[in-house]
Amino acid sequence: MSRGSTTGSARICVTNAKGGTGKTTVAINVAGALSDRGRNVLFVDLDPQGNATEGLGIADAYDAQPPSLFDALTGNPEVLSDIVVEHEEMDVVPSNIDMLQAEHELTIADLIARINTRGLDIDPAILSQFAINVSPEMVTGSHALDTLDRALDTVSGYDYIIIDSPPFYGNLTDTGVFAAQHVLVPALAEATSERAIELLMDQMVALEQQTGIQVEMLGVVANRIETTSEAEMMLEWFGAAFPNSPIWQVRKRVALQRAYSEGKSIFGTEEQCDMADVFNDIAAEFDEKFGYNKVTA
Repeated sequence: MSRGSTTGSARICVTNAKGGTGKTTVAINVAGALSDRGRNVLFVDLDPQGNATEGLGIADAYDAQPPSLFDALTGNPEVLSDIVVEHEEMDVVPSNIDMLQAEHELTIADLIARINTRGLDIDPAILSQFAINVSPEMVTGSHALDTLDRALDTVSGYDYIIIDSPPFYGNLTDTGVFAAQHVLVPALAEATSERAIELLMDQMVALEQQTGIQVEMLGVVANRIETTSEAEMMLEWFGAAFPNSPIWQVRKRVALQRAYSEGKSIFGTEEQCDMADVFNDIAAEFDEKFGYNKVTA
């Protein structure tokens, strides 16, 4: 997808099912860097835990009454535009406590799609009694992973849509990857990341085979780098595993955590941080790839 969705937005899913990689911090600061370069950014917090919603200073939205992102994913895609929250750096689709039910709901939708596709002698309406919003009439294709894609098609005016995915594998994560078809992978420079990334790549291949899309790796953010032999070894492994993708190195900085606590990216604060240059490099790479190669800020 080269700015080829119906909205014209470049969509990027920041994903890694391994917890503790700083995925949300990376997603917020990439979005902040793009905004700092003059881009119109929509940030989507797809994680039911709502860490990005909190980290962007809009925690109250997590407990807001419906409609929410849950309803856009499992009921009416049109409500997405109604739940966008303005932030000084970017617009945000916040997560919500109702998103804790999203995986269950999307699993039912997937089962309905499988029944329809395989022509099984089962009435899919039977599954509706176990759902909150999903009904057989809503599931028309061979899979039910296009719900976020359809919801995002209802909004316009954004150069980039950054999706912060959940830290686990499942239908909810797959909806984020399906909608974006471009992924940025945060990873710690430690040995446990090797297995996590291998599993992620297997998951991407399975998703491509199931849906017919092609998922493009935009790069790896080696996060919270420390000066150790293990980190050096893993950086070499990242380079060998992804020879055609950039490997950006982000060192641990208290300034990034302080910005998160203030509800901003590092670009929304007055504090100087050398890692801001790394996130700006990522944004510049994306601008080049997606055709926004002129800084307008």
